[in-house]
Amino acid sequence: MFDSAFIPSFCAFLAVTLATLVVVDFILFTSARYKERYLEEAAVELDDILLQMPPGRIFDLSLALCGLAFFMTVVIFASVSDNFTWARAILLGMLTSIAAFPTPRLVLRQLRKQRLQKFNDQLEEALGSISSSLKAGFSINQALESVAQEKKRPISVEFRLLTQEIRLGVPIDKALDNLTRRLGSDDFELVATAIITARQTGGELTAILERLAAVIRERVRINNKLRAMTAQGKLQALIIGIMPFVLMFMMSKVAPQAMDQFFNSVLGIISTVGAIVLVVIGFLVIRKITTIDI
Repeated sequence: MFDSAFIPSFCAFLAVTLATLVVVDFILFTSARYKERYLEEAAVELDDILLQMPPGRIFDLSLALCGLAFFMTVVIFASVSDNFTWARAILLGMLTSIAAFPTPRLVLRQLRKQRLQKFNDQLEEALGSISSSLKAGFSINQALESVAQEKKRPISVEFRLLTQEIRLGVPIDKALDNLTRRLGSDDFELVATAIITARQTGGELTAILERLAAVIRERVRINNKLRAMTAQGKLQALIIGIMPFVLMFMMSKVAPQAMDQFFNSVLGIISTVGAIVLVVIGFLVIRKITTIDI
């Protein structure tokens, strides 16, 4: 009734169709979970830098950068390369689009890092202002408000949020703890712990704040010195990360036939991917070595 090859062909078609549906469903589920986690982390980073922007805009911007990077890579490769092939252009476009996707998140993290560093630099002067206010007979709430009224961002903004929470009825201990968790600053964590402990034990808060200001001043000085000493190592990591790609580009100009044979072979593609992985690992290791916490 049926051809002898019909049933095996139909079974193979059904198996491929079901396998495709399973793979597509897995990809959709994984992408949805990744997008959800991406939006949650982006929302936290936006709150950290007090930027009023929907997290979905960051995700849309990442996708737009991916498309722009892919398009520009193909256009530049087509205009520069003498042996243009669509397979190679698409491969390079995919690599650049993958590299461009986390750029908005990296910018947010860099902005948060710069904001935190500026806050720590301003904290010493703020402690001096709080100590002077306490010596003048002000309460701790009034001393905090004096810092919030200053026009020094970002510390005035953070202290303004702190005083607003206190006005709304939040206990000062809880408000300080909220500010510590929101900032993630080790220096302010010392300050919050000192204020809470002094309020509970009745210690002399002015003397404690003056000693903390001296400690923070010394930590800022050491951090600045460490940044200057490790700047060369960070530059070396950047140069080492860029050098293989520059060398690959120069070799494609000097010996295009050899590079064509290299990229058209399976061993050459595997070697390129392995070299990229090793370069990224080396860059991260050097960055880890040159990042010193005190």
